[in-house]
Amino acid sequence: MLQKTIDAVKRAADYMVTDGFSIERKGSVVNIVTSSDVAVQNYLCKELARIIPGCGFYCEEENVHDPDKEYVWVIDPIDGTANYARGIDACCISVALRHAGETVLGVVYSPARNELYYAEKGSGAWMNGKRIHASGRSFKESILCTAMSIYRKEYAQTCSDIIMDTFFQANDVRRFGSAALELCFLARGLCELFFEMRLQPWDYAAGILIAEEAGGVVSSLDGRSPRYDGPDLICGGNNAENHSKFLGIVRKHLDSIPYID
Repeated sequence: MLQKTIDAVKRAADYMVTDGFSIERKGSVVNIVTSSDVAVQNYLCKELARIIPGCGFYCEEENVHDPDKEYVWVIDPIDGTANYARGIDACCISVALRHAGETVLGVVYSPARNELYYAEKGSGAWMNGKRIHASGRSFKESILCTAMSIYRKEYAQTCSDIIMDTFFQANDVRRFGSAALELCFLARGLCELFFEMRLQPWDYAAGILIAEEAGGVVSSLDGRSPRYDGPDLICGGNNAENHSKFLGIVRKHLDSIPYID
C-alpha cells in the first residue's frame, strides 16, 4: 500500500510543470489555485481509487469531499501553491490515508527539494529511505515554524502575539509557506515547534502522522487530536514537554478557537 502510494505521488509530480500553468483566484487575491493543482489532484484521485476501489476522497480543489467511506484519501495536490506559482521550492504534494477515522499512512513529496517523507502508523517516519526523528532540543533552543492566518487576516494580531511571546522564550521563528513541509521539518529535527491558527485537514493529515511517527506531539488547542471534517488550530512540539509548554503559551492568548468553519 505505501509503495503504491509513493509511486502514484511521484508520477503525479510530473504535473507540477515549471512553466505554462495558469492561475485563478479562489475568492481573494491571497487564495489561488493553479492548473497544476487541478491536474495533480485529478491524477491522484484516479490512481488512488485503483489502489482502494470504493474509497472516498477529501481534497482541497474542486469541492471533492466524500469523507464518509471506510477508507478516505486526504489530498493537498500542491501545498504551498503561492510558493509554487512564484518558483519558490517550498511546496509539496501531501497525501494521507485514513481508515475508520484514523490516519494510517502519509506521504509528503517535494520534487523541487528532492525530499520524500512518508510514514505508516506504528512504523516510524522516513525521508528518502532514511529513518528520521524529532530533535531533542530544549524549548529555549527551539525554532518555531508558523504563519499569520493568511486567509483569515482578522486573526493576525493573535497569531502575532503568540509568535512574539514564543520568540522571547525560544530561539527563533521561520515561515516557509507550506504547513505539510513544516510538519515534516519538525519530524526531521529542523524545527521544534509548529503553530498555525487555521488549517484544513489536507494541509496537515499526512504531516501530522509523519511528525508523530518521528516522536513529535501534535494537537489542537485543547490538547486533543485535530479534527478531520473541517478546519482546526494546529500546535506541535518535538516532544511532550515542549509541546505542553508551547500549548500553554497559545492558551494565554486564546481561550477557544475563534471559528467553526
